Amino acid sequence: MSDSSSSPRPRRPLARPGFDPASQPWVVANDSLPAVPAGLLTPDALRGTLSQPSTWKLELSRDNDLRYPGREGTPVPAAVLIPLVTREQGVSILLTQRAAHLYDHAGQISFPGGRIETSDPTPEDAALREAHEETGLPAEHVEVLGSMPPYLTATGFSIIPVVSLVRPGFQLAPDAFEVAEVFEVPLSFLMDPANHRLYEARLDDGRVRHYYGMPYGKYFIWGATAGMLRNLYHLLNHGLQPR
Repeated sequence: MSDSSSSPRPRRPLARPGFDPASQPWVVANDSLPAVPAGLLTPDALRGTLSQPSTWKLELSRDNDLRYPGREGTPVPAAVLIPLVTREQGVSILLTQRAAHLYDHAGQISFPGGRIETSDPTPEDAALREAHEETGLPAEHVEVLGSMPPYLTATGFSIIPVVSLVRPGFQLAPDAFEVAEVFEVPLSFLMDPANHRLYEARLDDGRVRHYYGMPYGKYFIWGATAGMLRNLYHLLNHGLQPR
């Protein structure tokens, strides 16, 4: 998520995990859940699922009640874009690796997004604005499908995930100050619970933090991004699986 702001704000205390997220003990978090069939992860099927009222249940990450010191106050409203790129070989999700020097979520894999500013008419507008500022993704290539419930992070953000389809043919111009890399992961990989891991980290203060992780090649997708992907799985699994 972007650290940019239209007006100066007092800095909140620095938040770092204090452990190596990828090296903690883990178990496969499939719970005998089926993968969403790749053949159902099509643009038309995704449009249909997101356009219908759903009774799916949000799976809250178990670390949501753990907040970094100094981040316990009112959560900061934010929005991220979940960009589903409609490639010929199948839909993929566009992700960014944040620059290592950033104040929040430094070096982590994330969706493009950031704080909702007072100038943003809606969370969807905030997500589109931030995605363009961070990656150069043009809004005219983006079809917003809908939003998921807010996701509360340990760093004190309340994030609204905005799910969208992205038409290929766009040219990206990543902001080098904020973004180290932009890459894509097949949606079918991320919508298979066999690729979801539940990690456990024991903190120095004795607390235990649980979080999802989804390793993909050299990339370690974890924390809030993995949690939102897990929730997206439940949304699509509920809407697309045969009854």
